[in-house]
Amino acid sequence: MSYFIDYHTHSQLSPDSSVPLEQQAEAAVRSGLSELCITDHYDTVGLHGGPMDPYDWAPAVEQFQRVRAQFQGRLTLRLGLEFGSGHLDGSALAAAPPELDFVIGSVHNRSLAAGGDDFYYGDYYSPGACYQALDDYVSSLERLASAGAYDVLGHIIYPLRYMARGCPEVSMDRYADRIRVALAIAIASGRGMELNTYNGRTLAEWRPWLALYRELGGEILTVGSDAHVPENVGQGVPEAYDLIRAAGFRYIAVYEGRKPRFVKL
Repeated sequence: MSYFIDYHTHSQLSPDSSVPLEQQAEAAVRSGLSELCITDHYDTVGLHGGPMDPYDWAPAVEQFQRVRAQFQGRLTLRLGLEFGSGHLDGSALAAAPPELDFVIGSVHNRSLAAGGDDFYYGDYYSPGACYQALDDYVSSLERLASAGAYDVLGHIIYPLRYMARGCPEVSMDRYADRIRVALAIAIASGRGMELNTYNGRTLAEWRPWLALYRELGGEILTVGSDAHVPENVGQGVPEAYDLIRAAGFRYIAVYEGRKPRFVKL
């Protein structure tokens, strides 16, 4: 029996979720997960590029400790963080508590020079508009990879989930060489990559990036649904495991105290 994990989920402590962690944990148990990592957002840049307040660790730690005790023996719970736009050094993690297990490094927003909006709000009316946004995204991803304030690079194909609404033919293939460099930097520094299922909606799109990551010698892989509501917890995880196996990987990674451990698929 597979050890299923979901290492990208959100609770009421994220600005785009209103769900208590207890409900996400219950959903994880119902979904047959063995391990759940809550990765609430920590962004210095808001949805439209404005500044955000510093992260308040106290409610995150309180919620985590309380729910972990409630689910002891039923579910392994980890405290993570999705470290978003603007974090190009580790200084913002200086106040992180010892309970922190895992950090996803993500790019959600266009650069401030390009307006700062989350890619969700893009007007993707033509391939040209999409590729203009992707040019900006990949440049930010390169900077994030080099900065190193993460354990895995999160949803590296993030903008495509929104571009598919208007331009389903758009891909990130033309950026393969640049993404190769970003992944190589992550690998060389002992970091990894996330396969993000986007609530079970983004799976086949990962095949070329899994192949590239494997070719580069990558080993650290986590799987996450990006669930913001209970019904999406664990969605696409079994199918993601199948993709990972097909790409030649034998293990997925879990974290404790920012240190990876490998679990056989």
